[in-house]
Amino acid sequence: MNLPFQIALKYFKSNKRTQAINIVSWISLGAVALSTTAMIVLFSVYNGLESYVKSMYTAFYPELKVSAVKGKFFEPNSRQIEAISNIEGVAHLGMSVEDMALLDGRTHQKVVRLKGVNNEWFDANDMHQHINTGTAYWPEGPDVYANIGVDIVAEMGIELDNPFQKVLLYYPKTEAAVGALSLGNALNSLALHPYASFHVQAELDGQYCLIPLEAAQEFYGIGKKISAYEIALKEPKYLKRVQESVSKIMGADYEVLSRIEQNRTLFMATEMEKWMIYGILTMVLIIASFNLVGALSMLAIEKKQDISILKSMGARPRTIKHTFLSLGMLITGTGAITGLALGLIIVLLQMQFGFIEMGEGFATPYPVDIQGLDFAIVLLTVILVGLAAAWYPASKAARQQLVFRDE
Repeated sequence: MNLPFQIALKYFKSNKRTQAINIVSWISLGAVALSTTAMIVLFSVYNGLESYVKSMYTAFYPELKVSAVKGKFFEPNSRQIEAISNIEGVAHLGMSVEDMALLDGRTHQKVVRLKGVNNEWFDANDMHQHINTGTAYWPEGPDVYANIGVDIVAEMGIELDNPFQKVLLYYPKTEAAVGALSLGNALNSLALHPYASFHVQAELDGQYCLIPLEAAQEFYGIGKKISAYEIALKEPKYLKRVQESVSKIMGADYEVLSRIEQNRTLFMATEMEKWMIYGILTMVLIIASFNLVGALSMLAIEKKQDISILKSMGARPRTIKHTFLSLGMLITGTGAITGLALGLIIVLLQMQFGFIEMGEGFATPYPVDIQGLDFAIVLLTVILVGLAAAWYPASKAARQQLVFRDE
């Protein structure tokens, strides 16, 4: 242990002759601890919210989505499908075709996003956990079945338990003439038997209607074309590797987007909010560090005789400066460690007991998620701010002249 740190540790442990210095020192330590706690808690909350938002969009935003750069639809290729399925890390590969259609229910009509999917699509999007009634796979039978968002079911008065109820879909015929004489000549129609519903989140529950892939292809009049391959991975660690491999297989005419890239605006907004809060709390920490500047400046005045003795014994100004910098780091470091521990305890208690609810409309407590990188960022921020705050009083103490008695 070097001399500057030994002296700093002695100053840190001992009571100061002036009571105000003790008070300001403890205020400095407490301010650092509370700022650190706030950073850890808010970082964990935003991590939890990000995970919560991602979980809400897993059903209709797969881990990887392959679509054509130009046009709505493209021809699936069996060799591409086989090559993608054989990539290490790929768990499921589903296919889908999607467009807007008019749904004619019991009470009124509504424009919906009609998505035709195969059975593998339900696995690729982990749809099983979102099924409200019915099953996630298409039943066998002569009817064209539909799995409909719960908000659409409620809005249009659809009775899922009524085996005789049908709803109609309409879609413009691709070959329809501009001056078609009747609605029937201009539109394709399809009768659906609603057998199941899903609940993901309000935005999707009020938009989407699912039907079998082949029925949707025939309804749209596009032959065997699809809108996308939708890929699920065995583990998230395979994402970049699989994305690069799929891009090579598909070529430049196709884009391969991750879940975050499919929702770039949403996730960028969440991330920006997190770093804006970090910036605000850093400013609060900087303001709180002025207490540290005051405490060290007052201590340097109190210890001017000690400084003079050290200088007379051959201590260089650099040694005096390092002593007060070390003292500043001890105060800051103690506050930081206390704040990190307190923040961790609060987050763990929220994870275990969920004391704080998300509010009206949400039946779950605030989600939190602990990430080691956040602790490292907060600790580094606090140390840098503390070092900057200690620099001026340490430099001033190092420039003090030799004094052996008070004037």
